[in-house]
Amino acid sequence: MKALRFGRHAAIAVIAAGALALTACGSDNATGTTPAGNQTSAGPKVTGTLTGIGASSTGAAMDAWKAGFAAANSGATVQYSPDGSGAGRKAIIDGSAQFAGSDAYLKDEELASSKAKCGPEGAINIPVYISPIAVAFNLPGITELKLDAATVAKIFRGQVATWNDPAIAALNPGVTLPDLKVTPVNRSDDSGTTTNFTEYLAAAAADVWTDKAAGIWPAALQGENAKGTSGVVKTVTDTPGAVTYADDSAVGGKLGTASIKVGEEFVKISADAAAKAVEAGKPVDGRSATDVAIKLDRKTTAKGAYPVVLVSYHVVCTTYDKQETVDLVKAFESYVVSDAGQKAAADSAKSAPLTSALTEKAVKAIASIKVKS
Repeated sequence: MKALRFGRHAAIAVIAAGALALTACGSDNATGTTPAGNQTSAGPKVTGTLTGIGASSTGAAMDAWKAGFAAANSGATVQYSPDGSGAGRKAIIDGSAQFAGSDAYLKDEELASSKAKCGPEGAINIPVYISPIAVAFNLPGITELKLDAATVAKIFRGQVATWNDPAIAALNPGVTLPDLKVTPVNRSDDSGTTTNFTEYLAAAAADVWTDKAAGIWPAALQGENAKGTSGVVKTVTDTPGAVTYADDSAVGGKLGTASIKVGEEFVKISADAAAKAVEAGKPVDGRSATDVAIKLDRKTTAKGAYPVVLVSYHVVCTTYDKQETVDLVKAFESYVVSDAGQKAAADSAKSAPLTSALTEKAVKAIASIKVKS
């Protein structure tokens, strides 16, 4: 599958860019499997500590990236606090972190605010991680269901009371559905996963989901909530009849997942299907040449595409006060988008590697980071 190949030429470009750009200088919310720490990219060694705050959805990938980067740079450390995408974007804007992890790109007003700490061009969004968002449920004896956008929206709006509701039954002939209460579970924190999930519902089920897409769950909707990716997954795991939305890497076979109707077919959740949906996206209007924010087509009918997908970004400043910080940011981000970094994330988190086209754009964005003049 073209979207999932680790482009060798792109990897060489990453390494070359890193070699030219760099100078040698003297989590409890993680999910997934053991990171592949021995998979590293070439380039000059750097030292120091890099601090990031942001999305919890990329916990497994971040563990892999930290381990791989440290293996190549024995004097360098990456600290990352998975406090949520909203917290990450706030931290890069106020200068309390050197990079942010966010499952949603900077809004126009956030971009404007970032210029105070990041220089006249502000911060930029670099895609680092592509993953499907699972509609995950706890139904004893049932591991798969078929759902369309309208039914998913009704479930999370509390308009479907039990799992044997006619709306669910009509999509799942032959499945014995229990007369069990539906308990929707949403994120309590400002979450990029929530942003992406509500973007999908607002676009694909507009007649049902009448709220605007947002990182904060609509206050008027009743249901359970929990903080972070691991929080919602644990709540659903502990609650028969519960359902949530979460990065697929966090679900890890613990819960049932839904195939989503796209056009006339139901698409099973997978990294391959997520990559197909991202391929249908377009650059966000009005951004600089080095900003790689992507506007996803939530109503795509592309065959095999899974539209409930997130692209997670590392949000970095275009300028930093010190050369040492620039070197660290460039070195870490070059590793993250390299073949080695993307493979480590895929192995640990079931994410889809960046396409060759996205990798090329990410490399150019990383190369543009510089010291404030």
